[in-house]
Amino acid sequence: MNYERIYAYRFQQVAQEKKKIIWTIIARYFYETLGRPQRILDSAGGMCEFINAVPSSERWTVDIVDAIKKYADPNVKIIIGDVLTVELPESYFDAVFISNFLEHLHSQEEVALFLGRMYKSLKPGGKIGIIGPNFKHCYRQYFDFADHTVILSDLGVKEHLYGEGFKIIRSHGQFLPLSFRGGLPVHPFLVKLYLSMPFVWWVLGKQFLIIGEK
Repeated sequence: MNYERIYAYRFQQVAQEKKKIIWTIIARYFYETLGRPQRILDSAGGMCEFINAVPSSERWTVDIVDAIKKYADPNVKIIIGDVLTVELPESYFDAVFISNFLEHLHSQEEVALFLGRMYKSLKPGGKIGIIGPNFKHCYRQYFDFADHTVILSDLGVKEHLYGEGFKIIRSHGQFLPLSFRGGLPVHPFLVKLYLSMPFVWWVLGKQFLIIGEK
């Protein structure tokens, strides 16, 4: 699957400045939510909007697409390869961030394998933050994305996390809109306001938010 071309097609009508504004604020939000981690891993970097914006002192990202090198800041440590098999340090990171990745895996067994690897990479007390499409709230659009393969909901992901040893410390079945094709406002003040008003998530949110702890 040619992910680079797929994502170029997917976001062809989305202004990169819009994505940058939104991700800068989301990155700060998760930096605070995950306890201001000094060492953080983004397990599927993509165009590096999150890992470039998060203010952690040590930032790592993994991606299977070599083109990630075009997007990552010079101070981000890049690992090219399959996150299910690449070598990662154990008991090292203060936090792991996962955005719109679990649904790309090929089975529930791969989801468990991946989360187990993330557990090993975290320090004791380290946190994992996951956002992704919640099938319960976007089932009509879930497979409008060529790389979506595994059906997941917030409850299923929490079971996976617990099964791999995590303690669930926060969960929202509805958090962000489904994609950048529409939904979130782009003015920084309005994005911050949205994130501070969980009752609005119940209207617009199609993605879950789950925080776990090792």
